[in-house]
Amino acid sequence: MRVGAYWHCMRGVVGRELLRFVHQRSRFIAALVRPLVWLFVFAAGFRMALGVAMIDPYETYIRYEVYIVPGLVGMIQLFNGMQSSLSMVYDREMGSMRVLLVSPFPRWYLLICKLLASTLVSMVQVYVFLLIAYLYGVQAPLAGYAYILPALLVTGFLVGALGMLLSTFVRQLENFAGIMNFVIFPMFFLSSALYPLWRIREGSYLVYQIASFNPFTYAVEMIRFALYEQLNLTASGIALATTVVLLGLAIWGYDPARGMLARKGGE
Repeated sequence: MRVGAYWHCMRGVVGRELLRFVHQRSRFIAALVRPLVWLFVFAAGFRMALGVAMIDPYETYIRYEVYIVPGLVGMIQLFNGMQSSLSMVYDREMGSMRVLLVSPFPRWYLLICKLLASTLVSMVQVYVFLLIAYLYGVQAPLAGYAYILPALLVTGFLVGALGMLLSTFVRQLENFAGIMNFVIFPMFFLSSALYPLWRIREGSYLVYQIASFNPFTYAVEMIRFALYEQLNLTASGIALATTVVLLGLAIWGYDPARGMLARKGGE
């Protein structure tokens, strides 16, 4: 099969996902409201809590806002990755997923195209959020907004592959919605998205250990360093390795001969 056919296939899958995103304006608004509430309300509450003991709480407040923005970027991608996997379960129930997977293209390629599409959607949401945060006064170096592109790509594939893997275990749409909440909140709160690991360690060593083994922690740290024009090799390596493992498991799970779908009777 020619390279042009693969390119045409990718354009079709990505274009369909982007078109669906454009038509679902409520999804776009919901994706922004969630991190903006955390940025405006949670950070303000943190400043009030510090106001009793700190000489200059406003300065600490600004630093904390700067700290949590990468975590909120990760939140956007985490929720979008799970939302995209939820749509895969829906497409599987409706039959459109079966039509896609029986095409002459390799199944692994089709699944990667789906992940790429959902990652691009999350990147659009991220940059709109960063623009609002910039206008609000939470600003990073201008070059940092370009530096985070590879980090966003890896993080989008990481959480998307995780959601795709989870979707192979679920047959009904309502069951997957519950699993989403069971995965999203522990991954987000048991990470360095809101507090640095050293501060978590001071509060609870057990939570610190869990956060240290949480791959989302390293995805957030990769974004955090990239936004300020730095490369965290450890975080990037762990995030990339986790992405490869999760993607491999997800592709295996969607294999009709060997994966989880084979045990459940195919698509």
